[in-house]
Amino acid sequence: MTKKIPVKAAASVGAAIGSAAIAAALLYANKRKTKNKPEQPGPIPSGEQPETD
Repeated sequence: MTKKIPVKAAASVGAAIGSAAIAAALLYANKRKTKNKPEQPGPIPSGEQPETD
């Protein structure tokens, strides 16, 4: 004997899984975007004192 799942319960479970998948995809995309962002290199040491005004 099999039990039938009510339509509302199945829809809410599907919506929860779908929203979790979308949230995970957005977090992954945001993580990749910040990872691929080039960093500004530091100043090149030349041995000279920096000139200030």
